[in-house]
Amino acid sequence: MLIYEAALVFGVVFFASFVFDVSTQSKSALSLRLMREVFLFFVIGGYFVFFWRRSGQTLAMQTWRIKLVNDDLGKVPLVKAIVRYCLAWLWVLPGFILSYQFGLKNAQLLIPVLVCFCIWASLTFFAKDGQFLHDKLAKTRLIQLPKQNSST
Repeated sequence: MLIYEAALVFGVVFFASFVFDVSTQSKSALSLRLMREVFLFFVIGGYFVFFWRRSGQTLAMQTWRIKLVNDDLGKVPLVKAIVRYCLAWLWVLPGFILSYQFGLKNAQLLIPVLVCFCIWASLTFFAKDGQFLHDKLAKTRLIQLPKQNSST
C-alpha cells in the first residue's frame, strides 16, 4: 500500500510543484527551497486530511480496503486528521534531524531515515491491537473493510 500511496502523492507533489514554480516564477528547484518545502508539506497534508475526512480512505486505502476511523469507529474529525498527519511525520523526522546533525548528504541521509522508519513500523508488532503509534496518539485507528461480493 505504501508504494501505491507514494505514487499517488508523487503526482500531487509534481502538480503542486508546477503550480508553485509558475506562481513564483521560480527557475530553479533550489530557489525558494524552504518556501517550497513548507508549501508541499501543507499540500500533502491537504491531500491526506481531505480524503480521511471525506471517506476515511485515500485512493490507495480504498484499493486495500483500509479505512481510518475515530476511536469510536466514527468519522475522523478535522482536528484529529490534522494531528494524525503531523504525528505521522515522526516516522521519518528523527532520521532527518540525525542526518542534519551529522552532516550526512545524498544517499547517506537515507540510512538514519530508513532506520527510524523501520523502528516506527516495528512498534506495531508490540502493540496489542497492531495499530501505529501515531494512530494511538491521535486517537484514530485503521480498520480492514470486508471484501464486497461482486454479483454478476
